[in-house]
Amino acid sequence: MTQIISALSDVSDRYDALFVDLWGCVHNGIKAIPSAVAALQDYRAKGGAVVLVTNAPRSRHEVAKQLTKFEVPEDAYDDIATSGDAARAAMFQGAVGSKVYFMGLDFDQSFFEPLQILDNPVEVSRVPLQEAEGIVCCGPFDPHAEPEVNRPDFLYAKQKGLKLLCANPDIVVDRGERREYCAGALAKLYTEMGGESLYFGKPHPAIYDLARRRLAAHRDDVPDSAILAIGDGPHTDILGAMGEDLDSLFITGGLARAETKTSQQPEPDALKSYLQKEKVAPTFSMGTLG
Repeated sequence: MTQIISALSDVSDRYDALFVDLWGCVHNGIKAIPSAVAALQDYRAKGGAVVLVTNAPRSRHEVAKQLTKFEVPEDAYDDIATSGDAARAAMFQGAVGSKVYFMGLDFDQSFFEPLQILDNPVEVSRVPLQEAEGIVCCGPFDPHAEPEVNRPDFLYAKQKGLKLLCANPDIVVDRGERREYCAGALAKLYTEMGGESLYFGKPHPAIYDLARRRLAAHRDDVPDSAILAIGDGPHTDILGAMGEDLDSLFITGGLARAETKTSQQPEPDALKSYLQKEKVAPTFSMGTLG
């Protein structure tokens, strides 16, 4: 059974590094969560390293710009590992071909900026679906529309045998008080229809490999036993941590705040029932990161 804690500092001295989710933990899609920022600043001041591990379908540089806009200060973290960077590397290695059908919003266009770390990258061009060799999905065209609106295009793509590269495995996020669909919801639908989806963010291994490389640039030889993964997504953050054999801290006041009856802290029986239903086992739980 998970241990409910009142503050990150209750357990943080057991760990040399944190892998911290962003949306729902450090910010709400609009602005920073002050208690979370203060907790991370305090942890770093005591010598710990913080890698922000996010399923954002953009580069770490674009995410850093967004964090500045949300008033998350640079001294709250050491580095950033994004699903976008892991997925971009795969795309420029030809994972879904050189002619791709792009799904996403205008601000996702940075996904196609050159990636300097690869030798001889594939030259990728965006084309209509009828000309595509694969699909690159950073998210829905309308984040408030049901994923089902994409079924006709997905049926065509499946029949052509196109692979879908999912740059953000999250199903939903909350922007302030409004819930939005993410690329993961579309990839889930495509897979359920019989198509093949490729994932690169949490809970899949590629982003954790990237996070460890980001961490190694700041701290040498941190074992997995000294890393705590923090997040509000049961099937991304917590399941991913379990798959990587990392301890985890579940933030119940994010996506699962209603199910866990979280106001300040989760209601223990509701939390227990929710975790059993979702089949995840976080090491620790708390309402809001702080």
